[in-house]
Amino acid sequence: MTAITVSTAISSGRGELVNVRQRTLLMAKWRVLWVVAAFALVAIIALFRIAWLGLFDSAPKRVDGLAALLPARGDIVDRNGVPLARAFPAYALWYNPAALGGDGPPLVHGSRQVAEALVAIFPDMNVDQLAARLADGKPGYLRRRILPEDANRIHALGEPALEFPREVERFYPQGSMAAHVLGFVGADGKGHIGMEQVFDRYLTDPATRGTPAMLSIDTRVQGALEDELHRGMLDSAAKGAAGIVLDVDTGEVVALASLPSFNPNLIDQASTPNIFNRVTNQVYELGSTFKPLTVAAAIDAGVVTDLSRRYQSNRPLQIGGFQIHDSHSFGASLNIPEALIHSSNIVTAQVADQLGADRLNATMRALDMNQRPGIELPAKGFPIWPAGNWSRITTMTVSYGHGIAVTPLHLASAYATMVNGGVWRPATLMKVDPAHVNPGRRVWKASTSARMRQLLRMIVDLGTGRKANAPGYRVGGKTGSAEKPGAGGYRKTSLVATFAAAFPMDRPRYVIIAMLDEPQGTAATSGQRTAAFNAAPIVGRVVPRIGPLLGIMPDATRDVDISDLAPLVGSGDGE
Repeated sequence: MTAITVSTAISSGRGELVNVRQRTLLMAKWRVLWVVAAFALVAIIALFRIAWLGLFDSAPKRVDGLAALLPARGDIVDRNGVPLARAFPAYALWYNPAALGGDGPPLVHGSRQVAEALVAIFPDMNVDQLAARLADGKPGYLRRRILPEDANRIHALGEPALEFPREVERFYPQGSMAAHVLGFVGADGKGHIGMEQVFDRYLTDPATRGTPAMLSIDTRVQGALEDELHRGMLDSAAKGAAGIVLDVDTGEVVALASLPSFNPNLIDQASTPNIFNRVTNQVYELGSTFKPLTVAAAIDAGVVTDLSRRYQSNRPLQIGGFQIHDSHSFGASLNIPEALIHSSNIVTAQVADQLGADRLNATMRALDMNQRPGIELPAKGFPIWPAGNWSRITTMTVSYGHGIAVTPLHLASAYATMVNGGVWRPATLMKVDPAHVNPGRRVWKASTSARMRQLLRMIVDLGTGRKANAPGYRVGGKTGSAEKPGAGGYRKTSLVATFAAAFPMDRPRYVIIAMLDEPQGTAATSGQRTAAFNAAPIVGRVVPRIGPLLGIMPDATRDVDISDLAPLVGSGDGE
């Protein structure tokens, strides 16, 4: 009995142990199933969210998530990707008189002492002006950009009122180069005057500011042009200069310079007058550079068919109460090639008289000489255009560049039209896709353009443009020396000297304009003030510097064929 009871108890204990194990295994299985189900649910939710973002979420929201990684303002680069304008974090010097609190003095060490300490760090600052600025107790910037080492030196002064907050600044790594193209970013954070203003929205929009704005400018060509214009200014003691290099087939501006320039990194009162752009915003009477345009119009209209025909040139033209004369006599008569080589007003005026006011007016309009230049820059000068129906004397004077005032950019586009086959295109500072070149509009026949290439080459080879000749580059062009108008008439002591050129003339690729504002006769210019002695040499130096950069190598075995014109030209001296 006892044995049976013990056996039954043992059997019952074993059964309960089996049941416990079964329950434990079952509970473990359910726990694993719950964990798997939870992971599966999380995976489904994640996949659904990914699908939702990919199919339904808008692009701007995705861009907003990347905004923190983009610069505060996008870069501007040249046609080769060289940076011209960038945004970077920098220190500023801020004056905060309230930092000490209370109504006591705004500075611990006194305004004069602090001003002297700051001038020791920034020698370009004026100690008296700075001391007065600190003494007035008004908060504000003392300097918009300082280096980290300068901030450390200011901190060492122990002056709580001098703070140096970290801000995003606009930096122009090329300094003053292409300043008139770029413009600058003001204290308001907005672009001013140049492509900074044009691109303002693009450069600040999170959707686009990550992609640099690319210009047509080539910094290598820009540097060479500015360098030679500056040398020309110094050689002739001119008060200003302007220059442009323009692609004749696309209208792209490869370089544009107005001197004196300014540094967009430091806009102050002294630099303000230099912000004015002589290339696009100032209009000038550009003188004899208009003569080839008049001759091209006459050839195209069939008025000039025989280049050997001679025109009287030793007597002034008397038109009403006006006289048209040359700087000196070139002989009893001149034909068209000789008139261009020697730059005769008398002969050009006779050609314009035959062409007539309507046709010369129509040509100038086709070249956009009657409206602001077609370029992106905000500052664009309006030409001084003779109003109403042109009189006979107006037609004659316009033919040699008097009585009409345009920008140097107008002239560059006109010369590009004259040498590229006769098609006018607006100038642009945007890099042009070769597959999407502006078709432009036809102004002259291709045959007229070919003839003008010959004549322009002859002017440099034999005439007033000889100092622009660059061996192997087949330069062609025309001088222009015009008196500036003023109160009571033209001022004989104030000239605008211009040379308008293109190269290589057997297959023109680029137009170059070099202009000097009020040059003087100096030892470097043989005592002469005219374009033949000051503007033409600038072009003669620029071409060999930029040609190889633009893929144009000198080749003495090639040139424009002028064999049919050479016999028509006699000897003579230049303008």
